[in-house]
Amino acid sequence: MKGHLSKRTAFVRDIVKEVAGLAPYERRIIELLRNSKDKRARKLAKKRLGTFGRAKRKVDDMTKVIAESRRAGH
Repeated sequence: MKGHLSKRTAFVRDIVKEVAGLAPYERRIIELLRNSKDKRARKLAKKRLGTFGRAKRKVDDMTKVIAESRRAGH
């Protein structure tokens, strides 16, 4: 099915993300979110990714990454 994320693809992407870490722009987005500059973070993501929908999803993902790192740290 086109557009459907298979289990295998999701697994491979998770492994790649774990090994490669975050892109520099993703680290910058996280830094902006930590300093509660959400609008600036979305604008940066939009500039890098092209559409505002993708940008919002990326910012949500980065928020989840921050939450996970907080949970892992404590």
